[in-house]
Amino acid sequence: MIVRKYHGLGNDYLVLEDAGGVSLTPELVVRICDRHTGVGSDGILEPRQGVDADFGLQIWNPDGSTAEKSGNGLRIFARWLVDHRGADSRHSISLPVGVVHCDVSEASITVQMGRATFVPAEVPCTQPLLDAPILVHGVTLRATAVGMGNPHCVVLCEGDLDALPWRAWGASLEVSSRFPNKTNCQFVVPISRSRVAARIWERGAGETQASGSSSCAVAAAMVRLGLMDSNVEVVMPGGVLAVHVSDDWDVTLTGPVAEIGCIEVSAALLG
Repeated sequence: MIVRKYHGLGNDYLVLEDAGGVSLTPELVVRICDRHTGVGSDGILEPRQGVDADFGLQIWNPDGSTAEKSGNGLRIFARWLVDHRGADSRHSISLPVGVVHCDVSEASITVQMGRATFVPAEVPCTQPLLDAPILVHGVTLRATAVGMGNPHCVVLCEGDLDALPWRAWGASLEVSSRFPNKTNCQFVVPISRSRVAARIWERGAGETQASGSSSCAVAAAMVRLGLMDSNVEVVMPGGVLAVHVSDDWDVTLTGPVAEIGCIEVSAALLG
């Protein structure tokens, strides 16, 4: 099996370049993604046949579950398609939740991420959450549920994010019964009308240095709450992603991707 490793602001993925006749399973994905005994990554990108699109993609989380959508994963996959599969700089990718359009340049990759929704059934979430108070670990948090093709819970905070127990909050919120499909969590502090600091707890992965779909959810929530204008920079430990939110809630994500290298996975690891 051959995989090619990339990262988007520290959020790293393995593109399955040649399966070598081996089928991915949840158990195998966990072994490959392990950072001590495997290759190590925040997930695996498995090319699929495109459905009403140029290419198709299945996204695996490091815990062996699958994700409906990933902004960084899509940007990495789009870069790989251009660099190693001869794809046009503009192409489409089908996911289980629909088709996205990508534009690859030398410096950055832009992905049309689809429409943000705050409708509970579409997130999905069992109740309306729009800057709503919820109790987590004895603390009342201000939460907004956002659907980006995958579920998100954006929590508005104050002060120094890294002085807050946001990791514990994220671990609890991820599996909260409010979210039937679990949820990604973002903890944010606005910096200005166009810039927001964020810490990310990803469903199935835990703490990550950056996240594309999370950045989109954060930007959409900040615009919906009237705290920011349509162009938002989301500042994370791994770096900054640019998000545009249109008047009808279509969201566009732009940021860099870097290739790390090509790896042949040992037959012993594959079992």
